[in-house]
Amino acid sequence: ARVAAAAVAGMLLDPFGVRVGSFVTSLGDVAATTPLHALDADALHAMADAAEHDLVRAPDADTSARMVGAVDAAKAAGETLGGTFCVFATGVPAGLGSYAQWDRKLDGRLAQAICSIHAVKAVEIGPAFQVSAMAGTTAQDPIAAGADGSVGRGSNYAGGLEAGVTNGEPIVLRAAMKPLSSVRAELVSVDFATGQAVDPPYVRSDVTAVPAAAVVGEAMVRWVLADALTERFGGDRLDTMLAARDATPGAVVPAPPVDA
Repeated sequence: ARVAAAAVAGMLLDPFGVRVGSFVTSLGDVAATTPLHALDADALHAMADAAEHDLVRAPDADTSARMVGAVDAAKAAGETLGGTFCVFATGVPAGLGSYAQWDRKLDGRLAQAICSIHAVKAVEIGPAFQVSAMAGTTAQDPIAAGADGSVGRGSNYAGGLEAGVTNGEPIVLRAAMKPLSSVRAELVSVDFATGQAVDPPYVRSDVTAVPAAAVVGEAMVRWVLADALTERFGGDRLDTMLAARDATPGAVVPAPPVDA
């Protein structure tokens, strides 16, 4: 239901040039090696486009082959696999969210939305766990001036969000999903009626649901961003919202190229 509703929310994002995508970054112990903080909008969309045509939503063919092998091995062993997936959004105007009200901070709203997905146990914004081990001088995205007078950043350790507010860089989230609980391999549990040890019943056949969860993650990000856009630019008409966006300095972000 949320994925269906978010398809409508996505129709609001399109006129603003906001694009959302996803890809799987790990399945079991098989992980893609691309550093997310170094990816610009074009690179993120290239990986998402590859994932759209891949069996496990992997961002490249080599990673896909290794992930499929891990799934096959887990299936043969009667096991299930968890993993991680990336959801990103590009073209997001700077200034969405709040740096003052705790419950309106956009990083908190996005984290709650992603963690509301079944079996998702954690979410990081940008390479947050990597950043936590870095020195303060290196865990930065310095603003630099270009020769043409434009300004930009050479990295995206912040994942597009600073102090609860979008900063104009791509929003990059990564979620961790636990392995599904129902497995074919034998487990030990307890029958509450008898108090005896029993092997719990096997009730579902998925080896992994991480690729599907990535699609749900896209939906949740669309929903939250649509809410943030209406909050920031107001109005109950698209034309008035776009006019408010155009009248806001720094709010217009050039959209990445769209494939024909």
